[in-house]
Amino acid sequence: MARQVDCNSVKPVSAKGFMSKSSDKQKANKTVDVKGADYEKALSGVVELLDVARRASARVINTLMTATYWEIGRRMVEHEQAGKKRAGYGEEVVSRFSKDLTQRFGRGFGPAQVAAMRQFHLTFPLPDNFQSVIGKSDILQSAIGKSSTGAVERLSSVARALPLPWTHYVRLLRVRNVHAREFYAREALAGGWSVRQLDRQVNSQFYERTALSKDKAAMLVKGGKPVAADAVSADEEIRNPLVLEFLNLKDEYSESDLEEALIRHLENFLLELGNEFAFVGRQKRLRIGHEWFRVDLVFFHRRLRCLLIIDLKIGELVHADIGQMHLYNNFAREHWMQPGENPPVGLILCTGKNDALAHYAMEGLGSKMLVREYLTALPKESALAAEVGRTREMLEREAELRRLAREKSR
Repeated sequence: MARQVDCNSVKPVSAKGFMSKSSDKQKANKTVDVKGADYEKALSGVVELLDVARRASARVINTLMTATYWEIGRRMVEHEQAGKKRAGYGEEVVSRFSKDLTQRFGRGFGPAQVAAMRQFHLTFPLPDNFQSVIGKSDILQSAIGKSSTGAVERLSSVARALPLPWTHYVRLLRVRNVHAREFYAREALAGGWSVRQLDRQVNSQFYERTALSKDKAAMLVKGGKPVAADAVSADEEIRNPLVLEFLNLKDEYSESDLEEALIRHLENFLLELGNEFAFVGRQKRLRIGHEWFRVDLVFFHRRLRCLLIIDLKIGELVHADIGQMHLYNNFAREHWMQPGENPPVGLILCTGKNDALAHYAMEGLGSKMLVREYLTALPKESALAAEVGRTREMLEREAELRRLAREKSR
């Protein structure tokens, strides 16, 4: 039987005998708009889930880190008590532990950090019967597993007895007054303070103001309220230098794509100047007191036999930048300089919207003759500034071209 054809369903034929596919092309080119109230709701839920997961991960790490560092401090003190009874033996033990732990585990075990672990145990002693009082099953058991049961149970007990994150205890160790330290620890735990809030309260002498207040209850309620600056994002919690060191993870990321590209270009530019420069490192982290800093580039100049410390600033040069570079130089002279080397020199590169500037910081070189030798051997500040300016213009042009290409393809 012949099949009947519905004339209305037949597609028109072009002059070349092919069916038109204009409608199909329109359907293919038409993008599906998934945005809307339902999508925004789903996206919001995913963002919240990731944020909660990151914060939970940071809390687990901080809990384990706190217990581990207290336990390290305990074992160091017990070794000292069983060891030689002579002056300076404690400092010698700290230095030896620092050297050996750094050799085995890398960053995070400098003399200051190891000394803090020892002081942590001495400042926050736990009762002798704390293990029998505290249960064995907690978050650390599930996080670590059942291997090394004895060590896990010990760390779990310490973690229960010291519930604040390690970052909080690091700040509390700087509070000399015993009563004030206990007050801040108690209030930080009860109020769920972030480390920034704890730092702000200590700096504002919240304990002393509360003690002098006639209405202490109202003072506690009012003073314990957080402000916007106290907030710590999940990303900041994960990237906390103390957390990264504990996990032995690298922390090499720049504040912007522009900064990253500039640093990468400067590295290549200096190496291309000849064989005078030897590359040492990028985003080199250093700790001064209780603060962390990150130096963008470090080179060694073979002719001058000195380190060149480079700091890139996205913006105009300010007085604080020079002071910070002098701080870097002093640290490098004390901790990075090798025997027979000359003092390090700092180079600040600022790249503003309208101008670029290069400035050498040579404080501590010791003689005008050495300064003249440095200035003769190192690239001229004007040449460096011009290179930075050209590089920034090139990168911004490339970024603009990519943006226009994306818009054109839509």
